[in-house]
Amino acid sequence: MTEFPTDLRRYVAIGDSFTEGMVDENPSDPGSYVGWADRLAARLAVDTPGFGYANLAIRGRLLADIVGPQLDAALALEPDLVSIVGGGNDILRPKADLDAIADSLEDAVARLRDAGVTVLMATMGDPVGAPVLRRLRGRIAVHNANVFGIAQRQGALVVDLWGLRALRDARMWGTDRIHLSTEGHERVAAQAYWALGHRDTDRDWAEELPPAPPLGRREALAGHAAWAKEYAAPWVRRRIQGTSSGDSISAKRPEVEPLD
Repeated sequence: MTEFPTDLRRYVAIGDSFTEGMVDENPSDPGSYVGWADRLAARLAVDTPGFGYANLAIRGRLLADIVGPQLDAALALEPDLVSIVGGGNDILRPKADLDAIADSLEDAVARLRDAGVTVLMATMGDPVGAPVLRRLRGRIAVHNANVFGIAQRQGALVVDLWGLRALRDARMWGTDRIHLSTEGHERVAAQAYWALGHRDTDRDWAEELPPAPPLGRREALAGHAAWAKEYAAPWVRRRIQGTSSGDSISAKRPEVEPLD
């Protein structure tokens, strides 16, 4: 039987754009994002006086950065809970070695567990309905199987986004079609809270939205064209130039601090 953690007071999130919170915009701070990890921290803070939270995740980061400098910085903050989600940006690269990704991720989780830290992992969502990422469905499924294996061996907890079928709805995703919308981040935060053992809450986060009215062919084509111009083309340019969207970005919450 799974033993759930209690009295978590210092939470540090590490990862890439998913954990930074893109594209869940912060209305009180234009240009910054909230995201599922911030929303999970807010839920945990309600339960625990003196709760502190840091978020070291930065968009565009590969797993080597997450299990390297980010992990070192996280451990220095003496957390009792760390969420570690990474590898998605690596998988986008056709020559990525899924076994090597799994080994690096497991080494990081083992290091955290050896330090007495509760570890929260996450699978990637099922891209079956995504026009671009669905081509990677098989690779994503392998990665997710590896995540569950790591969690089983190392005693980590998992947020199962693959099994959260509500995320297959396009309305759960932002206009860039890669990052979750505010609704999507809210649901992931609720599922993460549930994964940490708060099972007395309603599972309304798992309920699918009512069917959306179908798009006309002209509207769909216009949407695809706008997406290609605004998001796909800049991504291709960055790949060619060897740059990342996070090259000039620093962590939004580098220290463990109380939430406002």
